[in-house]
Amino acid sequence: MHDLSPSGLALPAPSRRTLLRGVGGAALLGAGIPLLSACGGSGTAADPKTVTLGSKASDPVPKKAFADIYAAYTKQSGIKVDVNTKDSNTFQEQINAYLQGTPDDVFTWFAGYRMQFFAAKGLATPVDDVWQKIGGNFPDAMKALSKGEDGKYYFVPLYTYPWAVFYRKSVFQEKGYEVPTTWDDFVALCKRMQKDGLVPIAFGDKDAWPALGTFDQLNFRKNGYDFHVDLMAGKASWTDAKVKAVFDLWTEILPFHQEGAVGRTWQDAAQTLVAKKAGMYLLGTFVAQQFTNKADLDDLDFFAFPEIDPAYGQDTVEAPTDGFMLSKNPKNKEGAAKLLEYLGGPAAEEIYLKSDPSVVAASTKADTSAYTPLQKKAYEMIGGAKNLTQFMDRDSRPDFTSTVMQPSLQNFVRNPKNVDSILSSIERQKKTIFASA
Repeated sequence: MHDLSPSGLALPAPSRRTLLRGVGGAALLGAGIPLLSACGGSGTAADPKTVTLGSKASDPVPKKAFADIYAAYTKQSGIKVDVNTKDSNTFQEQINAYLQGTPDDVFTWFAGYRMQFFAAKGLATPVDDVWQKIGGNFPDAMKALSKGEDGKYYFVPLYTYPWAVFYRKSVFQEKGYEVPTTWDDFVALCKRMQKDGLVPIAFGDKDAWPALGTFDQLNFRKNGYDFHVDLMAGKASWTDAKVKAVFDLWTEILPFHQEGAVGRTWQDAAQTLVAKKAGMYLLGTFVAQQFTNKADLDDLDFFAFPEIDPAYGQDTVEAPTDGFMLSKNPKNKEGAAKLLEYLGGPAAEEIYLKSDPSVVAASTKADTSAYTPLQKKAYEMIGGAKNLTQFMDRDSRPDFTSTVMQPSLQNFVRNPKNVDSILSSIERQKKTIFASA
């Protein structure tokens, strides 16, 4: 979920990972009359000069940014974009019933598994014809994120942002720290920071989603992108020795994390980095939201999570990506395809970023001259990635991550010695939930 904030490179957070009960599964199938419905209703004839669009962008900043795009498109094409906006949580909670009813022509959604789920159910239309025109605008990793399991394109990305390890440049300079690129260097740096009286790794998991990001980084660094994708899709076992190895690594660095994490919000954890009480913090670029003083913000920097297995290096980047999909039976399919082609071009992204500088363009063709240093670095990190992941609650079933993974990882953080029983419990629940698809 992306409820974007106007401040800096910030993405607000608690609402990003709000509980998403049943979004990926059968809980909402035929669940009464959905509050979320298409513009115009099922009996309305298609207007060739109008494209309807269902949007989750209800917060003021993204809502205005999207409105600016649609206005520019209408001015250029003469085609009106009739926007049906619902708050992000409602949109996601009711998306299944909405798509099975009479949805709008185009709708906002997420890349990766959560896109693939609806594509596989036949609730979205392939947009390969659009990608024949916009394909040159995107790196290979972004193209892969936009494909369904059948190899067809179903998604047009607009913006993204990376997860990384954030730090204060002045602290590293003062203490003589060097950016670690390997696991051994990272652990050694944590030990050194601890001796210097710093909390090596700021950590707040009160809202239960930040730990998902820690697992993701450790898993694809240790076991590679392919295994990570299979695990998220329910195809690999949580009791596999490869997964246990991830938790062994996590156990090794857990003593360097801020104590009492389950009772602390990510914002409070970020404040220890602001105050130079913590040396590092693994999070998305929205951490910059907490750096309200310009001098502090200018002192903020980040590096990619270090290499664990040389076979995989640092070639995978976690970069949640938002964009658009085409519904199953769009009334104005031709007009919708033209709109998607426009949305997949650099002009649309540049318009969006003028109103919302908290993210970076998904396209490699967008003008980055107005980017802040952090935005430029984020953009380069994503553009140079071999593989992109989306975050656990997007790469896997949201009902699984919210009801199983979030409490399980909090349990692990509290009691890492209990890891075997935790993983056995995860695997049992996974089998039940994934079988209900």
